[in-house]
Amino acid sequence: MKSFLRMVSFCLLIMILVPANAVATSWVYPFVVWDGYMYEATDEKATTIENEIGAVTKYSDMKQYGGNFSNAYPKGTKYFAIKGMDTEVAIAVEVDNGNYLKAIRDGE
Repeated sequence: MKSFLRMVSFCLLIMILVPANAVATSWVYPFVVWDGYMYEATDEKATTIENEIGAVTKYSDMKQYGGNFSNAYPKGTKYFAIKGMDTEVAIAVEVDNGNYLKAIRDGE
């Protein structure tokens, strides 16, 4: 009987702790940080690319860091300006060699 109660107590403890950890490490959306601002990554392709403006310097899906950080793209992923669009509105993220997705500025 004691071992059964211990097992039930242990299972209840696990059920309480595991969901709390899962919620703490989930993100609302994929993003990149450039020049102190967060940009929400979209599925929209960017086709008119200008100059390179930066790159991901730190990746983590567990916590947020300073600098050019991302929760979706690995270290070294490059950022580009989009022709005719101010970087205060959006930037392009190179997802494959020569393929870019738009990331829309969401705030500091």
